[in-house]
Amino acid sequence: MPILENGEETTLVGGQAVMEGVMMRSPHSYCVAVRKPNGEIVTEESPLPRLSQQYPMFKLPVLRGLGTLGQAMWLGMKALRFSAACALGDDSAKKADKKDVGSWAMGLNIVSSLLFFLAMYKFVPLFLATQLGKAVPAVGSRLAINLVDGSIRIVIFLAFLTLLSRMKDIHRVFEYHGAEHRVVFNFESGEPVSVERAQQFVTWHPRCGTSFLLVVMVISMIFYAFLPIDNFAGKLAARIALLPLITGVSYELIRFAAKRQGGLMALLTRPGLWLQRVTTQPPSNGQTEVAIHALERAMELERAQGGELVIA
Repeated sequence: MPILENGEETTLVGGQAVMEGVMMRSPHSYCVAVRKPNGEIVTEESPLPRLSQQYPMFKLPVLRGLGTLGQAMWLGMKALRFSAACALGDDSAKKADKKDVGSWAMGLNIVSSLLFFLAMYKFVPLFLATQLGKAVPAVGSRLAINLVDGSIRIVIFLAFLTLLSRMKDIHRVFEYHGAEHRVVFNFESGEPVSVERAQQFVTWHPRCGTSFLLVVMVISMIFYAFLPIDNFAGKLAARIALLPLITGVSYELIRFAAKRQGGLMALLTRPGLWLQRVTTQPPSNGQTEVAIHALERAMELERAQGGELVIA
């Protein structure tokens, strides 16, 4: 998450685990580094202008959170497609990724993911909570149904991640996730980045997207509890319509807390840090090496652009 720390502008980096690799993003560049089956590390890198530079509207509170999330989703899909092609040794797939067909295919992936999200985390929890409210009068009030809805949503999310962690391929992705966090910690410490130093850090990081998702779910429960709507269709429509606002507000809350290290930031990020015990795993030296390679290439490209290495 590109948010300020200690209330000051600072060079912030972040990333994402992909298949057999890591994507690292600096303020204005990114690099995806993937280890191929033959041991070679291959990369895809490019400048990445801040969305607010292209569209000033995304400098505004709430909207900047939506812009950040949208760009992160697009970049994440792009990185995953590149890593999948490299990990499978499919050169033709990498070439196809650079053609126009890649744009609509990526868009289709995003739309499919969004529909799955709405069905799994909006429709199903609300439906189950509504049925429970009809069967058990004690939880049949508007407030109770909304709270049960939120609780079911969080349980589904936790169960989904736990099941994913048991899959061998996903477990390796979680190891690269741990490598990404350790290298980011190493970079933020101000010490030279190396495999040996990075391996000394923990694998859970307060700016991880996992923490953000949990904050969104908690803020959603608060928003939904005050909706003056009782019918199922109206509640579902309101949940979908309010999603952009809740996402933007959650981003602003985390951004505010990040400027004031201490109680609020600790409170917001602690559940996400607990959850990262599942979504991150200790990486090998080779996996950490890949993460460092991605970071170094992203920062080299950043310096070549001659821009300020800050996110405001």
